[in-house]
Amino acid sequence: MNKKIKVLPSELNGTVKVSGAKNSVLRLLAASILFDNDVILRNYPKELLDVQVHEGMLKYLGKSFEYSEQESVKISQTSSLKTTLDWNGRSIRNTLLILGGLVTKYGYGKVPLPGGCKLGERKYDIHVDVLESLGATVYEEGDYLVAKSDGRLQGTDIKLRMRSTGATENAIIMATLAQGTTNIYNPHIRPEIIDLTRFLNNAGAKIVVHGQERIEISGVEKLLPVNHSVMPDNMEALTWAVIGAVTKSTITIEDFPFKDLEVPLIHLRESGVNLYRSGNNAIIGKGNCYPVEISTGPYPGINSDMQPIFAAFAAFCNGDSHIIDLRFPGRYGYAEEMKKMGVDSSVNGDLLVIHGRFENKIVGDEVKALDLRAGIMLLILGLAASEGATVISDSWQIKRGYNNILEKLSKLGANVVEI
Repeated sequence: MNKKIKVLPSELNGTVKVSGAKNSVLRLLAASILFDNDVILRNYPKELLDVQVHEGMLKYLGKSFEYSEQESVKISQTSSLKTTLDWNGRSIRNTLLILGGLVTKYGYGKVPLPGGCKLGERKYDIHVDVLESLGATVYEEGDYLVAKSDGRLQGTDIKLRMRSTGATENAIIMATLAQGTTNIYNPHIRPEIIDLTRFLNNAGAKIVVHGQERIEISGVEKLLPVNHSVMPDNMEALTWAVIGAVTKSTITIEDFPFKDLEVPLIHLRESGVNLYRSGNNAIIGKGNCYPVEISTGPYPGINSDMQPIFAAFAAFCNGDSHIIDLRFPGRYGYAEEMKKMGVDSSVNGDLLVIHGRFENKIVGDEVKALDLRAGIMLLILGLAASEGATVISDSWQIKRGYNNILEKLSKLGANVVEI
């Protein structure tokens, strides 16, 4: 946890493969609680720190993990799981989905209050609404959240008051084994949600997605064994595209999820990024870039996780770029870290302005990864800086969401080491 990443300006060349998606695999791990049978996940990003934390939680509850050399894992259990997650290690927000899985499968669950990135007021009351709508009783007990039910949860109509990804996922997990039919209205339909429904349907669930209007779920009594390939990580794919653009490198990105990144790619291409498609691969070529104007929003738009990556990109665009994050307006703390490296920026309420230029004066410095995406933003700046070493403290944040990131960078020729 105390290690740092040291990165020097680098021009990259070669091929890199996109790993399984962090924002999907964590949900699939939580959903594995619903199974008595084996779950096999392929394209499994087992080096992600958040995945390792989640595995630790599931192992505590009674799951076992068997890995193969083919980037796959078999998840098994030999008896009923524990229903209280007595966990003193680092927590992640996915504990809310673990709670949903436990109360659905066993009628009781007790988990630590959610943790993870501090992105303003990320409350969990909408998850409580979903639990209570399906018939669970929910209450806090010290630093824990408890949910219990008498018998199976009961299918119902759930009207989400905001398009929350996590609440949509939790409602899907809980409704899968609930009795009767559940309709989830105003869901947040995004690629990770579709991957979760595909995973569960392959195991015998009855889930139908009616576009952005609703998700209809007919509860089943049990799930069958399943073998599922985790979708490629669109955040990682976008990161490689930006790294290639700002370092003026030629990179081939394998398993690039073009469909999941249509809107971000429009912004990159319109700003001058030379990105070409060859089957399932993307090829990033050299070129000068111009300012971007982005506002975060629900899928298929630019989500809040993407805006720090666009901020790094904007630092190398010739002119003023404007970024507005309406969902998490407090997420510009990383701008102070950027300034240490010479990035000229200003924050005005919900608006972040990056004053970029082709011939950047960005130089390496001692900086700190405030969260996962802020960390990768600093790594991008370090790779494309004009001079000097960038030393990133709290670099473990980056490894939460980027599988084998240092090994992949090194194979492309990046001058990056852990110290």
